[in-house]
Amino acid sequence: MKHKTTSFLLASILSFRMLGLFMILPVFSVAAKNYVGATPMLIGLALGIYGLTQALLQIPFGMLSDHLGRKPVIFIGLVLFFVGSVICALSPSLTFLIIGRALQGAGAIGSTVLAFIADITPEDKRAKSMAFVGLFIGASFVVAMILGPFVNHYFKLSGIFWLTALLALIGLFFAVITPSHTITTAIDTKQLAFKKLFPFNFGIFSLHTILTALFIVIPIILTRQLMMSGESQIIFYCLILFLSFVLALPLIILAEAKKKMSLIFPACIGLIFLSMEISICVEFSSISKLFLFLLLFFTAFTVLEALLPSLVSKNTSPKKRGAAMGIYSTSQFLGIFAGGALGGVVYAHFQALGIFAFCALFAACWLILILCNKHGIARHQKTT
Repeated sequence: MKHKTTSFLLASILSFRMLGLFMILPVFSVAAKNYVGATPMLIGLALGIYGLTQALLQIPFGMLSDHLGRKPVIFIGLVLFFVGSVICALSPSLTFLIIGRALQGAGAIGSTVLAFIADITPEDKRAKSMAFVGLFIGASFVVAMILGPFVNHYFKLSGIFWLTALLALIGLFFAVITPSHTITTAIDTKQLAFKKLFPFNFGIFSLHTILTALFIVIPIILTRQLMMSGESQIIFYCLILFLSFVLALPLIILAEAKKKMSLIFPACIGLIFLSMEISICVEFSSISKLFLFLLLFFTAFTVLEALLPSLVSKNTSPKKRGAAMGIYSTSQFLGIFAGGALGGVVYAHFQALGIFAFCALFAACWLILILCNKHGIARHQKTT
């Protein structure tokens, strides 16, 4: 029972941080234009720099936690996240905002938290504990996509960062009451090369590159092209996320419980590619067209986001699973950086069509890679 309570506290800490990251997605590209020195490239950099510092420091923080202990490193990470959030909230220019976002990402405690959970959880229950963490992070994404436009409407972008700072303080409190433990799993750098996991690591990289790049243009289309108010955007995102979850759930069950992974997984990647191709060919002159596009995208995104950790876990031996998830998390955050930084450059030169083509390219590369490497998915079906 003790490990369940601790897992709940640790999952909450991670979800609070992810909530702060995701809340700015639906509003940032429009709201950031009000800062001094704002350009599309700098806005993209500000959006993605969080992912770069996260990716660079995930493994060093994890290794540091092997020597200092998990809780001290989690404390350090949350303090950095808090300071970065305050700097963002008080930023007079986009330059200071970029510094604050980089500091937010520097608190890279994801691998440390996962190692903590591995330490306290019996080996036969680790998969369930990791799924529990994934559920919390997934819930934080849904809440953030609704809460972000709401907070921005009433308290502007600075209000989102103040709320993020508050969440960091709550996370620090949760860290204080988390029971101490003995370290039993270390992050072994010799175990960090997994060729058979490359399609999945490239997949999570591509998925979050696409997600972040898309949200450079989606808020602009909603606000400036379709003239949608803040209150209407809240309802818009609520409907899309609810319906995409309803559509995704049976697909996830088919893939996992009914052993249709080899069909569902590449089909969802294909659906993302198809949605991007549609966005290139169809002008979003009405809300219904954009709604259909985002419904297709978020249905596929939800399925893939749920299935990828399971595929990584099933294709890795228990002793290497912690290190594998560390690389997986690093790939995810690199995707956030690539989507923000490269997406900003693409948008500056080629506008919305360039972003959709950019996203389609990543989806196509991932689909080809998966179709050429189906053994990992076949292995998953044999072990379920």
